[in-house]
Amino acid sequence: MRTLSSSFLLLFAASVTACHRDIPSLEPRFVVEPPLRPQFVPPEDSLLTETVKSSLRHSGSPGSQDAEMTSVSRFSPESGAWLLTQRVTQSRYTRDGVEVRSLVDDVLQRAPLRSRLAADGTYVRLAEPDAVLKAIRALPSTGLDVTPLERFFAPDALDDRTREEWEVKYGGIYGRTLVPGQRGYAVGTVPLGGGEVTYLLERTFTGTRLTEYGEAMLFTLRCLAAPGDTSPQAVRDTLRAAGDPEVTPGVECDGEQLLGKGRFLPVRREFTLRAELGGETWTWTTQSTLASLQALEEETR
Repeated sequence: MRTLSSSFLLLFAASVTACHRDIPSLEPRFVVEPPLRPQFVPPEDSLLTETVKSSLRHSGSPGSQDAEMTSVSRFSPESGAWLLTQRVTQSRYTRDGVEVRSLVDDVLQRAPLRSRLAADGTYVRLAEPDAVLKAIRALPSTGLDVTPLERFFAPDALDDRTREEWEVKYGGIYGRTLVPGQRGYAVGTVPLGGGEVTYLLERTFTGTRLTEYGEAMLFTLRCLAAPGDTSPQAVRDTLRAAGDPEVTPGVECDGEQLLGKGRFLPVRREFTLRAELGGETWTWTTQSTLASLQALEEETR
């Protein structure tokens, strides 16, 4: 949700039915779901615990790189808007099944990420963009070169990355009317194969689904090729807003996302991206799951 998820950690470190006796009609019945207009209503009285698992594989190597992370998030009202505070409580990185410790693990657990959001859920900026950089510089001396870490977590770079990830996941959903089949778009980037892959994501609203956290909105995810002259205006507007980046050819992706219908709950998101780079196929898979919703007073018991 946007915290610095284990996807970036990985990529950087290498109803109840009732019985009745009515005679069913022989005529088909068509059920049309009423339009939704979801509002951004985060659970300000609760802590959200999420688990994120990511995996990176490529055809030139039989092994894999895997990362797991647990984060705890809290939304606090602030002058008609929201302050989102997220802290990493656990992280684990493995290469070919062998656990690897890195400075990234220590940094993420030392520095909470605080983001300011508008009342409608629009990302505004990081509240303390240099907090992670300060945590890096406060690490005990190990003799290792932390310059790559400082570049990766530089305030501007971190803010841009956090903004992009929030937009990819939640941009264009709240404060607008949704009907099944409606599409929204976002531009995302992933560092792969020593370079950066830019993809154009299409998010399609397909209806609702009942989950353990109540009714949730269901979206399917896929990647689109570089747009042409006949592409929808919304696609061209999205690219223009992102600075007209060049979409990496041949990128494919798929997945689905479940978001709470009545209030903001990131119930689950699954996403797989495949790209051909340098004659190899790279596959990046990430899954985030809402593990628990805990009342604030429970934390102090």
